[in-house]
Amino acid sequence: METEKNWERSAGILMPISSLPGPYGIGTLGKEALAFVDFAREMEFSYWQVLPVGPTGYGDSPYQSFSAFAGNPYFIDLPTLIEEGLLSVEECNEVFWGEDTDKVDYGALYEGRREVLHIAYRNSKHEDTEEFTEFCRKNEYWLKDYALFMAIKDSLGGQPWQEWELPLRLHEEKALAKAEKELSGEIGYYMFCQFKFDEQWNRLRDYAKKKGIAIIGDIPLYTAMDSADVWAHYDLFELDALRREINIAGVPPDLFSATGQRWGNPLYRWDVMEEQDFSWWRKRMEISAARYDVIRIDHFIGIVNYWSIPAECETAIDGEWKKGPGEKLTRIINEAVGDGKIIAEDLGVITQPVIDLMQLNNYPGMKVLEFALDCTPDNPYLPHNFTSNNSIAYIGTHDNETLHGALSGKSDWDMGRICEYFGIGRQESVEEALIRETYRTSLHTAIFQMQDLLGLGNEARMNFPSTLGGNWQWRMKKEQYEKINVAQYQTLARMYRRQNKNPILPEEEELCEC
Repeated sequence: METEKNWERSAGILMPISSLPGPYGIGTLGKEALAFVDFAREMEFSYWQVLPVGPTGYGDSPYQSFSAFAGNPYFIDLPTLIEEGLLSVEECNEVFWGEDTDKVDYGALYEGRREVLHIAYRNSKHEDTEEFTEFCRKNEYWLKDYALFMAIKDSLGGQPWQEWELPLRLHEEKALAKAEKELSGEIGYYMFCQFKFDEQWNRLRDYAKKKGIAIIGDIPLYTAMDSADVWAHYDLFELDALRREINIAGVPPDLFSATGQRWGNPLYRWDVMEEQDFSWWRKRMEISAARYDVIRIDHFIGIVNYWSIPAECETAIDGEWKKGPGEKLTRIINEAVGDGKIIAEDLGVITQPVIDLMQLNNYPGMKVLEFALDCTPDNPYLPHNFTSNNSIAYIGTHDNETLHGALSGKSDWDMGRICEYFGIGRQESVEEALIRETYRTSLHTAIFQMQDLLGLGNEARMNFPSTLGGNWQWRMKKEQYEKINVAQYQTLARMYRRQNKNPILPEEEELCEC
């Protein structure tokens, strides 16, 4: 069944919430987020794409979250809590948030945020409000499991749930009831954090809508092993009787890695999910559709076929391809998101069944210009090889080098080929020319990383795949807005029909005094 979604010619900006400027160690959902919406609109962008917003775990990756449903408490805006009387400026300023305002210090953040959010929780009178009652009702599918999971984890010094004592690990009712009674305060704290995240997120999304900006969210295909989802819904994952992984996710060896990638995420029991009419996925997509206007599904390929690696294998070499649920799952996804749009992250080895499923559902894929910089004539990421306009054009994503970083590593011969293919003259900036080419492409939507608009090098790169440490840290400084020639991008938007045509509601102009 083909779903008709309206994709007009437009442009957007990729900017993680964590990378926004502002005080207290990390970007948040406060005034700087509202100001970024204003900036996006001024640039004639129609979309703001963010990275996954779930609570981050080991390695600080937004793609390895403690929950597929929860929001990241780090993104709760402290100045807003101060305005609400739940915190004082002094309490926030007493905390060490890190030395470098250009980077997120996750170690400092872990200690500092918990401290001040606990103060706000103790000062809050939210539990008796209708708003909190309604929030709990709407999120009853996942909220209590998540809060209990995090409270137990904290009480055990952050241990992964597979290291908990057996009754808790096996999710036995008697052990859960005991923990719930003993940890009621911490459970309440985690529910408070989700309530405040939801409250602040909804304010941001409402403001974006009134400015004509749609938010593109990003969800990983797989969940982290150390998550409330796997712990509470163990029957949906390939686990043995002691809740140990049987097979895990990854990708096979390729030109980039002789041993492939061993991600470690537990694989779904797709047969069990189908027996339950994919209820977990339905709930996940409903929550995501309530949070975002557009949902990008990371590693969409795995819905069609996925690489299954025995958990005991140290590399991805000995895995095997298995068939995914395909159209059975996309039918549920389409029902759950309603009028929302889907982007299929189709980067990697694309087979015909993947192409067929995307076409059946009218899901746009992705074309990344940085993958085309070898300028080999048959490179599928070169504009002349686009066979359809139903894709999203990117220069690069969070997993790639910045444009400046990618070009700085090219030889003179490589740069000559790039200039020849794209018709770049000697007096023209190659970076600006490639941004222009992305605007000019036939694809209906073009999205740019903020780092590329700022001309930053790989010191601002978000992620080096398959590495731990030093990732997900880049932050923008507020004064860097001044480096962007807004008029230049407004001209490009008009020239290539990518203006934001959505109306701005005038009565909302004073919402953001930034």
